Amino acid sequence: MSNDTQSALTSAIFRILKPLARVMLHHGMAYGTFAELARKAFVDESLAQLRNAGKRSSISSVAAMTGLTRKEAARLAELNIDTGLNSDRRYNRAVRVITGWTADPRFLDAEGEPRVLPMQGDGSFELLVKEYSGDVPVAAMLSALESSGTVISEEQGVRLIERAYLPTQTPAASINILGNDVAEIITSIDHNLIHERALRVFQRKVSNGSVSASALEEFKQLSNKKSQELLEDYHAWLTAHEVDIDPSDDSIERARYVSVGIYYYDDTLCEDPQS
Repeated sequence: MSNDTQSALTSAIFRILKPLARVMLHHGMAYGTFAELARKAFVDESLAQLRNAGKRSSISSVAAMTGLTRKEAARLAELNIDTGLNSDRRYNRAVRVITGWTADPRFLDAEGEPRVLPMQGDGSFELLVKEYSGDVPVAAMLSALESSGTVISEEQGVRLIERAYLPTQTPAASINILGNDVAEIITSIDHNLIHERALRVFQRKVSNGSVSASALEEFKQLSNKKSQELLEDYHAWLTAHEVDIDPSDDSIERARYVSVGIYYYDDTLCEDPQS
């Protein structure tokens, strides 16, 4: 690796670690825990790279790649870390329910807006949950959506008040989004760094360093509106191209995971809220 590349990588990693350290400090994670996770990540990724290259994934090879001792590499290879897959699954199912509510004609009014849904019957909340959440019980889904401020229950039925689901009822549910979404964008950037242009995926942003502070709120509302509309268009397209997942049926096309994310940032987000 050239000195210029090493310097650029060092700078990039440090910029990633600063907000990550902010999150860890806010939630009381000590440096020793982070260091253990970092070593575990190096070991797991070394093993994955060896397998992908068709090489024997030995502990000696991992130790050589990471600089860890063979004893430490072996210990970390056997260490189990909770990857939050169950939380991700619950989050994804809640998202599917909300996006189904905003796109499926059975749950829309004459103007194409989400209807207030009766609990049971045709075009009901119960039907929506059964169609889009898999095996999550209706009561459990309603509780999760109410806790996050996404829906409210009224005498007429269940009303959608937020077109996007953010699991704010517990810090753990929100932090799982950090692990999932940040990992995805870093993976996409890494893919683009090592592949030729024809194989790169879309990775763009728009920014301006001279925007009037008084205009931030207006742009925030504009970006929220247009971003939500675009994501709903994407959801409708992806839903139309879903396949049933049945590993035992060789005739069914393989299902793949895909996502497109949009985020908002301005330089007030890292300021002290008290200032």
